Amino acid sequence: MSHTEDLSEDPHLASALDRAFGQLEESLQDRGKAPAVEEIGRVTYVGKGIATVDGLPDVESEELLRFPGNRLGMAFDLNPGEIGVVLLDESSGIEAGANVRRTGRVLDVPVGDALIGRVIDPNGRPRDGRGPVRVSQRLPVEREATPIIDRSPVTRPLQTGIKAIDALIPIGRGQRELILGDRQTGKTAIALDTIVNQKNYDVICIYCAIGQRASAIAKAVESLNGHGALEYTVIVVTTGDDPAGLQFVTPYAATSIGEYFMAQGRDVLIVYDDLTNHARAYRELSLLLRRPPGREAFPGDIFYIHSRLLERATHLSDELGGGSLTALPIIETEAQNISAYIPTNLISITDGQVYLSPQLFQQGILPAVDIGRSVSRVGGKAQLPAYRAVAGNLKLTYAQFQELERFSRYGARLDEERRATLERGRRVRRILQQREYNPISPGEQVAALLAVTTGIMDGVPLEKMGEAEQAVRERVKTNPPEAIQRIQDGEKLTGDDREQIRQLAREAVEPFSRKAGDGDG
Repeated sequence: MSHTEDLSEDPHLASALDRAFGQLEESLQDRGKAPAVEEIGRVTYVGKGIATVDGLPDVESEELLRFPGNRLGMAFDLNPGEIGVVLLDESSGIEAGANVRRTGRVLDVPVGDALIGRVIDPNGRPRDGRGPVRVSQRLPVEREATPIIDRSPVTRPLQTGIKAIDALIPIGRGQRELILGDRQTGKTAIALDTIVNQKNYDVICIYCAIGQRASAIAKAVESLNGHGALEYTVIVVTTGDDPAGLQFVTPYAATSIGEYFMAQGRDVLIVYDDLTNHARAYRELSLLLRRPPGREAFPGDIFYIHSRLLERATHLSDELGGGSLTALPIIETEAQNISAYIPTNLISITDGQVYLSPQLFQQGILPAVDIGRSVSRVGGKAQLPAYRAVAGNLKLTYAQFQELERFSRYGARLDEERRATLERGRRVRRILQQREYNPISPGEQVAALLAVTTGIMDGVPLEKMGEAEQAVRERVKTNPPEAIQRIQDGEKLTGDDREQIRQLAREAVEPFSRKAGDGDG
């Protein structure tokens, strides 16, 4: 027997030879392939919220970079010699000379129904202590706005439940309506009221808190939860203690979450609270990265960062599902200066503004909406027809009343007609006041406004106006006529409908009136 025969008859040895020949063949095939290359950069400088890195020649704009300790940063400035990086985590533990690795992907955020009712940060990490968020899809934080050809006109109302806004400054689904005013004038309260009112309108809401105090965010979350609004709301938050880079990307992440639902044909409301903090965070990053400052030390592209954000709010065409994304950005003014840089930028970007006056707030007129300085450039076309029939000229009449009231303070003698105008104007102002977290349905709003504008409440003392209004609303709610249902359905009010509602209002107001009759104004 030969040695070759001995080897072939040994099965274990034959199997080992086969494996060896296979590995040799694979090695010969791989010899012509280029080895896998990983780009590793080096930190050259670390500052508050930013870092500079060299050694990553192929890095792309807004690409995620991984620092020691699994901390993340975003490539922001691509200069020939170095890269300016915005840190999305705390800079503690990152030192000059540390290695930086590319991830090959841009910043993205988890999207899906699992986010509803949760509180997360822009990276998708939970902030509510309820464990990780489990979703199967992520979308880039920065996305292109929907092309004009894929959009439809704003034709459906977004009811806020606030009389002063729904009647005089209406908002449509797909609109961008700015809320602005000085500190502590009730801006967030209006936004939260609007979210609470969406319970019966099948609207997904996103509350985006940017650089707020943790206590303020906790209060807002508790309020939404207490009124059952968390069942349809996603909350994306960063506090003032978070890095400026994380605050900067927060509204873009929240918008991507909203766009996911919009693409499914759903209506979405997103509140940015507030873009003043967002602008300040961007200014801080830009100055630290030595970008040239402009007006009020803001960089020259501050207009662009807000315009590309708000341009994503829209109403999609029917071919794309007909979904909508309505934006309510909030900004804070200083000493009522609406001509400052950031307010004027956002006023020019948005489709109207709700201005809150500190004087009205101090007088206890809540919500402190300044009717004269507030405007909606789109929502009037989406407003329910019943409002236009009842409050069509109310804004002009109210402005005239305010002028007359200022004139009367100087002791001028007024004739009977002007005194009557003053008395009715004061009742209109009182009827527009409303408690927080007390949304009112369109039918009840129209009934109350019809009662005050046609003179039914002229005989009611000012101190009893709240009770009289509540009586009208209760009468309409407990025994709703057909006209109220037609208001909700978006139909026009007929003469019979108006008379039917006025008769109910007369009966409800009678116990509070000082005189008989209603004075058909």
